[in-house]
Amino acid sequence: MPGPPLVTGGAGFAGSHLIEHLLDDAPVVAAWSHRDRSDAGDGPRRIRWAAVDILDRDAVARALAETRPSVIYHCAGSAHVGSAWTDPATPLRVNVIGTHHVIEGVRAAGLTCAVLVTGSALVYRPATDPITEDHPLAPADPYGVSKLAQETLALGTADVPVFLVRPFNHAGPRQSDAYVTSSFARQIAGIEAGLREPVLRVGNLEARRDITDVRDTVRAYPRVVARGSVRRPYNVCSGRAYRVRDLLHTLVEMSSASIRIEVDPARLRPSDIPTITGSRDRIRDETGWEPSIPIERTLADLLTYWRDRTPRP
Repeated sequence: MPGPPLVTGGAGFAGSHLIEHLLDDAPVVAAWSHRDRSDAGDGPRRIRWAAVDILDRDAVARALAETRPSVIYHCAGSAHVGSAWTDPATPLRVNVIGTHHVIEGVRAAGLTCAVLVTGSALVYRPATDPITEDHPLAPADPYGVSKLAQETLALGTADVPVFLVRPFNHAGPRQSDAYVTSSFARQIAGIEAGLREPVLRVGNLEARRDITDVRDTVRAYPRVVARGSVRRPYNVCSGRAYRVRDLLHTLVEMSSASIRIEVDPARLRPSDIPTITGSRDRIRDETGWEPSIPIERTLADLLTYWRDRTPRP
């Protein structure tokens, strides 16, 4: 009998939200984390945590053989675009070799379950028009290169039912402050608490990014497995590009603090694509998925998240 759905990278940003979504229907969800989380929250009752290093081939194979999941949502990986410029080897190793180990483990255990691989919109060649799944692939940064290698490996596996999503930017509660809107929100929360000077340090504010609430993004993953086609990529996006400056102003307006904005050269990337917008036509037409959470709620919830985690003097 098939086991529970499995989320690799379950302690991560998207993975943790995906677990919550799956628990709406599944009585139990299996989850992997690099560290032991067996005592986390309601884990002993509804989440079966396992500490599995996806770079450890034997550990991955053993865990899959023991769990025998009904479906695998492969969310584990190296996800930070900026750090990939200074350390390109890590995303290549984690995203490519880690995915190889998962697919090898499925094959070795004789599993027939679907594997959903979370790719990235950064595999596409930069363009100003909305990007469809047929757009040329030509990543412009080391992270995008690692994700293209990951999906090339996964889609070349004929005997494992692999599904592929290419998420564009997503934001929301629990996101690391290494990402732009979360960085803004955490800085604002620190200013409000009197822990920082009233200066919000920013990078490029003119970039435009297609952003979807993470809770909408993860809703797309089981929908693609249930209604999508094997080895057919699906963009997961809002179809709208938001200017970073406008997102910043929305967050600042949610605060009563008086805040000064300063550009920090350290936050500027060696290469920053001016506009990234996706087309969600395929995923909408073939699976019925569409985002439903407005960007204002995403930003408000993100700011609340950081306020709740910022100590008050």
